[in-house]
Amino acid sequence: MSDASYQPPKVWQWQAGNGGKFANINRPTAGATHEQALPVGKHPLQLYSLATPNGVKVTILLEELLANGIEDAEYDAWLINILEGDQFSSGFVNINPNSKIPALVDHSLDEPLAVFESGAILQYLAEKFHCFMPETLPKRAQCLSWLNWQMGSAPFLGGGFGHFYAYAPEKYEYPINRYTLEVKRQLDVLNQHLAHHEFMIGDEYSIADMAIWPWYGALVQDNLYQAGEFLQVEEYQHVVRWAQKIGQRSAVKRGIRVNKTWGEESEQLPERHSSADFES
Repeated sequence: MSDASYQPPKVWQWQAGNGGKFANINRPTAGATHEQALPVGKHPLQLYSLATPNGVKVTILLEELLANGIEDAEYDAWLINILEGDQFSSGFVNINPNSKIPALVDHSLDEPLAVFESGAILQYLAEKFHCFMPETLPKRAQCLSWLNWQMGSAPFLGGGFGHFYAYAPEKYEYPINRYTLEVKRQLDVLNQHLAHHEFMIGDEYSIADMAIWPWYGALVQDNLYQAGEFLQVEEYQHVVRWAQKIGQRSAVKRGIRVNKTWGEESEQLPERHSSADFES
């Protein structure tokens, strides 16, 4: 049970190291903590990321674009270790003042263009290469609706449920119940939709699927927070079917390895600079 005796003070004061997995990097201010330039590789697209669900969205799309024969989607992927505070370097803050991964810089333009927020990067790349986002208005609207559904919903899954269920230094009944309720509601939203659709926008695989799968696909395959049994994910059979189908794609299998530094060594690829890196 939560501590019922706690009363918030009139004025909140930050205490460094307030517990939890990410306590050593959490702070209530923005901006750089140290000077460090970002590396730049040989390709026009430079990605600075980590293989979290948000980072994986972008590497999946880039690998799908390359699999589609779009050579201009070649990219360098540089590791940003968020547990070590790499996201607070001056170079990273210059391309993303919010200090969150992923961030992308497109050097193919007259002036390098920085794009941050995973949903914005997905939309930018899909529009740039005219791929994986419908161009007709009704389906485009559906695609963007589901893309933004994910952007709005996943913080309840990650920052809410995931934090209190897996990362918080102590287990508290109220927040775990509160966010479990919401995550199961979200899974039911997806399950009811996918009961009548092969992918998020009918029979067309899109950036909406690439955005949702790393979070909710991983969840129902018990690859996120080890919470499958707790959430009874097998109940969401249409989400499970969809997750398995996407997970079998070769580009997805490659994308989830990029900027990964944990798990089996064969699954890791801390940096990616060419397709040959997957074989080395």
